[in-house]
Amino acid sequence: MAGIIQLSSTLTSIEATLPPTPDAATLPVSAAVSDRNGQLLRPFTTVDGRWRLPVDRAAVDPRFLEMLIGYEDRNFASHDGIAWSSMARAASQFVGAGGRVVSGGSTLTMQVARLIEGEPTRNLWGKLRQMVHADRLEHELSKDQIIDLYLTLAPYGGNIEGVRAASLAYFGKEPARLTTAEAALLVALPQSPEARRPDRDPVAAQRSRDMVLDRLVSMGALAEEEAVAAKREPVPVARREFPMLAAHMAQQAVKAQPTARNVSLTIDKQLQDALERLAAGRARILDPKVSIAIVAADIHTGEVLASVGSAGLFATQSAGFVDMTSAIRSPGSTLKPLIYGLAFELGLAHPESLIEDRPTAFGAYVPVNFDGFSRGTVSIHDALTESLNIPAVVVLDAVGPARLVSRLRRAHADPRLPVNTAPSLAVGLGGVGITLRDLVSVYAAIGNGGVPVNLHDGIKAQEPAKLSAPVLDSVAAWYVSDILADVPPPLNGSPGRIAYKTGTSYGYRDAWAIGFDGNTVVGVWVGRPDGAPVPGLSGIVGAAPILFEAFDRLGNRKAPLPRAPAGAIFASNTELPAPLRRFRHPDEDMVARVSTPEIAFPADGVDVELGLGSGGVSPLMVKVRNGVPPFTYFANGAPIGRPEFARQSSWKPDGPGYVTLSVVDAAGRGDTVTVFLN
Repeated sequence: MAGIIQLSSTLTSIEATLPPTPDAATLPVSAAVSDRNGQLLRPFTTVDGRWRLPVDRAAVDPRFLEMLIGYEDRNFASHDGIAWSSMARAASQFVGAGGRVVSGGSTLTMQVARLIEGEPTRNLWGKLRQMVHADRLEHELSKDQIIDLYLTLAPYGGNIEGVRAASLAYFGKEPARLTTAEAALLVALPQSPEARRPDRDPVAAQRSRDMVLDRLVSMGALAEEEAVAAKREPVPVARREFPMLAAHMAQQAVKAQPTARNVSLTIDKQLQDALERLAAGRARILDPKVSIAIVAADIHTGEVLASVGSAGLFATQSAGFVDMTSAIRSPGSTLKPLIYGLAFELGLAHPESLIEDRPTAFGAYVPVNFDGFSRGTVSIHDALTESLNIPAVVVLDAVGPARLVSRLRRAHADPRLPVNTAPSLAVGLGGVGITLRDLVSVYAAIGNGGVPVNLHDGIKAQEPAKLSAPVLDSVAAWYVSDILADVPPPLNGSPGRIAYKTGTSYGYRDAWAIGFDGNTVVGVWVGRPDGAPVPGLSGIVGAAPILFEAFDRLGNRKAPLPRAPAGAIFASNTELPAPLRRFRHPDEDMVARVSTPEIAFPADGVDVELGLGSGGVSPLMVKVRNGVPPFTYFANGAPIGRPEFARQSSWKPDGPGYVTLSVVDAAGRGDTVTVFLN
């Protein structure tokens, strides 16, 4: 009787020291960031550095569960936490071995108790404590909850805990579908995880796996033919890397939701993987200090489908840890489509309207084209497809830089201007800070018929949809899209597939390419994260090929560009209403009256090489900006021509030496320069 009382007292004291019963649903685990379909993008270790991913029986291959219970605890469904027959056998072996534990006789519930406490039970006191703990677990949890705890806590070697982490580490896949050999190995490892680790001792791992297979055959739980086939399957010999897709965005998501076990993003894992491979492959061809960022989004919903922050998270030379999708950079020419869209919306122009591409000064601001040449009279369509700078600034001066910045904000972009400055004409050619994600949002609005699209990725709760002013009206947005579809593609692209625009920032620091089809908008940035120049880098050479390859990877998301909305005018220039045939600045007459003509080329005091010293007679081209045409040109006081309304004239000098060039406009105003001809 005293023995019974003593035992009861011992059990009571053990009960009082047991840790609280955990719940698999609240157990500390690795944060797991998943894509829109629940596929794992990137897991993170626990605070103590363990890979312990959230998992439950519904996410595990049923065959594995059958093998686990069949091998470890056949009576799991019926016992109360302790298998007394197994305990009797273990006790007999304990006595026969002189007090050494030979077999544990532990049920799955007792194993869970040991895993919760984290202490070995290779002695009688430990086994007794484990039994008391198992009894409590059986009273406080269901059998399914106990299994879920085992699946989460079972050790698999090193810092790997739980069947999901083990399946990813050793097989590179989720445990939802396992081969017989894989399931048997995962059953065997927790019994002696360090000794049987396949990455350290594949022979021991294979031996333990085959032992599980043989045991299941002897129990009638597995066909012998299946076991023989499973034994022929090699065991893994190394741990695999855990997935690390959308690494930058996943890190932001975990930071924003630090207590979440599972975070779901709008990312499409397959597309994300394809675009990360694309960025890494292209970056290898470029300068090792160059990085690449890509953002893809649904034009209609705003869901971010892929976000590649760099060409590689661990690329040290190109600062791969920096997320360049949110870096503020100069957009180059990528805002020109919105400039022309505003002119279309305001009734100032049509794609076939003519505009002058000629040297033009706006006070101290004198824009020039990328190649330094002027085209003369061109259509708005051609001015945009050729990305001419001067016409874009002329149109921006007409629609207003403040209006452009306002429409950028309507598109959910956040343009950054220099502190305490108002928007200026320089904004149109990249004189503003903006992110890749912002530009994708702007082009999404254009592709969506001018309706703003609020990009979202799942990191933060999506704000309820609310009515907001359009970025452009539908006709203006379609005009822009139609023109961008005619932009010549890079060598690896075919025309008309997408509407797109490239851009290159000042000093060759940033190369851009943004485009869309009927469903998806994709933006590409190429450059150095430290802002240093990259000689020869340009949007058409560096970014556009990546953009077209990105669209090749969209799969079944590809869709044709939308058709023209009601109200679009299809006409040649001569068929347009008279006010639309030629673009006229609203203040053009005033500008012409007050602007004195200036000789734009050659500049005063320069030497001009014409090859005259070798006996050649090359013509000298004289170009003029501002003033009122027609112009009269002079060389050393003698007229050299009066072309009708042309802002340039050629002249063949008699030989080398100094020459004074003059121009006079229709209002009698003039300009003079002196140059030396060689």
